[in-house]
Amino acid sequence: MKFSFILAAVFLLVSCVSIPEVPKDASVMEIVQKGQEATDRDRHNLAIHYYNLILERFPEDAASICMAEYEIALIHYKQNKLNTAKSEFENLLKRYEQIDSELLPQEYKILSGIVLKKINGKI
Repeated sequence: MKFSFILAAVFLLVSCVSIPEVPKDASVMEIVQKGQEATDRDRHNLAIHYYNLILERFPEDAASICMAEYEIALIHYKQNKLNTAKSEFENLLKRYEQIDSELLPQEYKILSGIVLKKINGKI
């Protein structure tokens, strides 16, 4: 009985942990830094939250969009959510088939292709 109560209390505390607020004027690089720090601490959901902030706050910055989408897909890959990651990498690679794709950072195209091959070998 005591164990169940303690377990419930711990669960309640963990579930109430809030996501740190990011100032509205934070730059892309400041948010990326927070995402990388969260990833380094294995706080993947928090990292994804930060990368989604980039998608929301900087929708016209194509390079940042590619980077954020790549990082989210990579986290899902590392979490072994292969179908989700595969879909995300494929969607990212579709960006490189559009007009003006030569203006996009090519590293995310290359890296996405590499990880996608690994995923296809596993599923």
